[in-house]
Amino acid sequence: MPDEPDAESHAPMPGAEALTEPLRSRWSPSIFDAGHRLSASEIVSLLHAAQWAPSSGNLQPWRFVVAERGDVAHQALVPHLSRGNSGWVPRASVVFLAATQVADAPDRAETEKPVDVPINIYCLGQAAAHLTLQAQAMGLWAHQFGGLDKEAVSDRLGFPPYWRIVAGIAVGVRGNPAEVSERDQQREHRVRVRKELAEIAYGDAWGVPWAPATMA
Repeated sequence: MPDEPDAESHAPMPGAEALTEPLRSRWSPSIFDAGHRLSASEIVSLLHAAQWAPSSGNLQPWRFVVAERGDVAHQALVPHLSRGNSGWVPRASVVFLAATQVADAPDRAETEKPVDVPINIYCLGQAAAHLTLQAQAMGLWAHQFGGLDKEAVSDRLGFPPYWRIVAGIAVGVRGNPAEVSERDQQREHRVRVRKELAEIAYGDAWGVPWAPATMA
C-alpha cells in the first residue's frame, strides 16, 4: 500500500473547508501504480461524466482519445511527452487526450454556425472537469497535463487539421514512491496553494476585488 500523501500539504487551504466532496479532496498525484488497469466499465463511466457536462447549444465540442497503457494510442503518446511528464504519465492506467475543434471544417454548411473557439475550449474544460471529479468519486486519481507535443501526437492519431489536442488527463490509482524518481517523489509533496479570491474575483471594475455586502 503506498504511503498516504502529506495531509497538511494536500488539505484544502483556508476558504475551502466548506467545499463538498469530491471537490474538497481532489488533487493531482504524480505517482501511479504501473500495474493497475481500469475496467472497461470504469472507463465508460468516466466518459459518461464528460458526455453529460454542460455544453453550449448542446454542441458537445469535445473528443477524447482513450489511451490505455500499452495500446496503440498510448504508444503514439509516450514518445512525445515532455521531459517532466515522461516519467509519471506512462505509469497511469489510462490517459484521456482531450481535444476540441479550433476551425471550421472544409465542408461546413452555410446553415451551420462558425466555430467559436473560446466557447469550444470552455466546454471542453467543463467536460474534463466532470471526468476528473467522477474519477475522484470512484476512488481513482486524475492528473491533467499539457506537456506533450500536441501536433506530433495528433498527426500520429490521424486528427483532422481543424481539431486540436488541448490537454491530457492521466487516471489511475496511487503507486509506490520507491518505484519512481526522486524528482517525481518530490512532486507528490508540493504544498497545495491557490491565489487569494481578491486576485481572481473582481467587482465594480477590472482589478477591483469583489467584496460581499455581508458575510454570513
